[in-house]
Formats: sequence, C-alpha cells, structure tokens
Amino acid sequence: KNIQTWPMLCVRLGLYALDAFSTRRQVRKALASDADFIIFDRYIYDQFANLRLRNPLVRAYVRGLMKIVPRPDVSYILDADPVQARTRKPEYPLDFIFINRRAYLDLAEMIGGMTVIPAGPVQQMRADVLRHAFRALGFASVSHEQEEPVSLQRAG
Repeated sequence: KNIQTWPMLCVRLGLYALDAFSTRRQVRKALASDADFIIFDRYIYDQFANLRLRNPLVRAYVRGLMKIVPRPDVSYILDADPVQARTRKPEYPLDFIFINRRAYLDLAEMIGGMTVIPAGPVQQMRADVLRHAFRALGFASVSHEQEEPVSLQRAG
C-alpha cells in the first residue's frame, strides 16, 4: 500500500478494475440468493483509498469504476487516530498512515453516501455504527446493553 511508484500504480489500476467486476458479480449473486444482508469488510472502497485521489486522472478512474460497482445501502469509514493506528500496524510508516487516513476521508467526500464514524472508544464507535445502520435500515430505535442482544423496533 505504501509503495506509490508509477509502475505500481498501473498494476493497481488493472487489479482494481478486475476487482470491480468481481465485486459486481458477487453482489449480483448474493442479491439473487435468499440473503437478507450482505456484509463486506472493506468493500472495493478500501482499494480506492490506496490511490492518490487528489490526482484528477485517478479520480476520473475511480468515478468510472464506481459506475460498475453497486453502491451499498450502508457504508462506513471507521476513523482512527494515526498514532494509535501505528501501534496496531507498525509495518507502516507514520506519515503513510496520515496520508492513508486523508485518502479515506477524501474518498468519502468524493463518492458520497459514506458515514464517517469519528475515532473514539470502541464501545462508542460500536454504538455509532449500530445507530447509523439501524436508521438506514428503517428501525426507529435501538436499545442495547453491553451483555444483552440488540433489540430493534421497526419504524412506521
């Protein structure tokens, strides 16, 4: 991810196009099944964030691939403090983590429809994710205790 040479960019662009078509095929297959939910950890947005989105040609490329890939009903970026993230991913230089964080936030702004969950304690972030997901799925209220299952009330 942190290697940003032109030859590597060309390789990534080719792989990401293949990934876009693969994602589209997998989403269609899942939608044709009897699944109620399709959950992706990372989706193709994770690939796009590895690109230099401030480059106009790269932005145009990503916009083109976004026409191929189905948009999720709910998508998140879980923000993180770069210094704390470095403790979990020490193989990445700190400056790269700052750049990568900025790329995710730029991506959220560029394609829209993504919820950025601010960095914070894990329980708060979990509650934010659940609140946003349930609201997007049409549930009016959510109540949950740390040790209890989540209970839902459908809106309307």
